Amino acid sequence: MVQGCIGSPVRVVVICKVIYLEASFPVLTPKSGLFLAISCVAAIAAVGCVFELSSGIPQWGQAATTAILIGSLPVTVIAFLAAVKDARANF
Repeated sequence: MVQGCIGSPVRVVVICKVIYLEASFPVLTPKSGLFLAISCVAAIAAVGCVFELSSGIPQWGQAATTAILIGSLPVTVIAFLAAVKDARANF
């Protein structure tokens, strides 16, 4: 019976199962990491464009900000799906 900082034997079993499950997830490869980074940057650009457009007067103008928003949305989704696909392929 294990006591101490963990508390009870049931918690020890739960902690061991969580550690085991985390080790079985796909590994992030450099290629999937690059896709994920591209997805994050594009998502940040999209959110920034939404805030700029909602302010009324975008710093780069209405047309440029709208074009960045329209371009960054599909890039976000496509890059994220490519990262997931690559990570699963290298599992």
